[in-house]
Amino acid sequence: LTHLSELLTGEHRKLLALTEGYPLLDIGCADGDLAYFFEDLGLQVQAIDHPATNYNNMDGVRALKTALKSSIEIRDVDLDRQFVLPRQTYGLALLFGTLYHLKNPFYVLEALATRAKYCVLSTRVAQFTPDHKTNFRDSPVAYLLGELELNQDYTNYWIFSEMGLRRLVERTGWRVCDFATTGARGDSDPVGAKNDERAFCLLESRMVDL
Repeated sequence: LTHLSELLTGEHRKLLALTEGYPLLDIGCADGDLAYFFEDLGLQVQAIDHPATNYNNMDGVRALKTALKSSIEIRDVDLDRQFVLPRQTYGLALLFGTLYHLKNPFYVLEALATRAKYCVLSTRVAQFTPDHKTNFRDSPVAYLLGELELNQDYTNYWIFSEMGLRRLVERTGWRVCDFATTGARGDSDPVGAKNDERAFCLLESRMVDL
């Protein structure tokens, strides 16, 4: 939320108003902290994740729903396969820290652009190759991680350059409204713990008209 406060500008700071009353979709919801927060602010919320890659098999988000007497809708959706989202239209989608865990980020963003008017996205980006010999910041590219190259986590796949991320969202039907980075802004790479740079962006779909 601190990063959102720094990211959003002008009328985009009225994040709840952007939804125009349509539901919010929390993708890769983990334990649902943001899902329950936005529900508390008055939004109808749906939360999706995949038990096989969620670190507690989605038990956490379900336990919190019971404890909070929440009405959010929780679904198991595997984004690495052809998937169907629970609803036809969303006012806002949250896609935090999930994009680089997807085998096919192009497919997911393209599918989401037909359902959600806005998307707040965060993902790891990089400027250099791991050996820091090649600077690819201004090239529309992505680095494909080895199976255990980042955090010993086999679900990590694509680390985009900033230009690569911008090209990806443009090609999948989105317009960048706000964009910012945080972390190792000068010497980031795809694998180093101290060289971790994150991009945050607010996207508007060119295919959904609320």
